[in-house]
Amino acid sequence: MAARKAFLLRLDPAVLTALEAWAADDLRSINGQIEFLLREALRKAGRKVKAPADGDAPAEPAAEPSKRRRAADE
Repeated sequence: MAARKAFLLRLDPAVLTALEAWAADDLRSINGQIEFLLREALRKAGRKVKAPADGDAPAEPAAEPSKRRRAADE
């Protein structure tokens, strides 16, 4: 497994609460949700990011659970 770099991230409590709820909806950890969002932002901005090593979170999830859940609620 590739080494992962830890760092401190200071967030507004309201932002953290929203991220926790979003991560729970998508069945991800907070860390996984933040990494997913950062990878999506990098991809949309055209920035190159190496694919994650085996055992790490996938670069592109098969589907976004929160979108499936919202569609089912409608």
